[in-house]
Amino acid sequence: MTLKDQITEDMKTAMRAKDSERLGTIRLLLAACKQKEVDERVVLDDVAVIAIVDKLIKQRKDSVAAYVQAQRQDLADKESAEITVLQAYLPQRLSADEVTLAVKAIVAELGASGPGDMGKVMGAVKAKLAGKADMGQVSAAVKAALAG
Repeated sequence: MTLKDQITEDMKTAMRAKDSERLGTIRLLLAACKQKEVDERVVLDDVAVIAIVDKLIKQRKDSVAAYVQAQRQDLADKESAEITVLQAYLPQRLSADEVTLAVKAIVAELGASGPGDMGKVMGAVKAKLAGKADMGQVSAAVKAALAG
């Protein structure tokens, strides 16, 4: 069963359970997937769906920060609940140590030596770690590996 099929099944389950918050978040995710398919005329695989989930989580985290700053805890809590629902569709994330080791291996493999090679290294890292690690964390690890 593909991830997209799993999400559709979860939507049906949420409908039957009358879980409106979960249902709304899942519908939002499916709408984002459908939009991507229509725009690019492709059928999404699991990696592409994970990328969409990552993007939606990042948007929610930005919204939470803005709502907390504006002292709107009710809206921040709603966004946090959506993050929890979306995180269920992400694969197990790598730890910080695992990310650092993977980045060091890729840097050594490419023979990258300094900050000028950041783009080349990030391209290779994104291909290998897509969906497995937070890209903000990965970027920091790449900067550290190229600086030292």
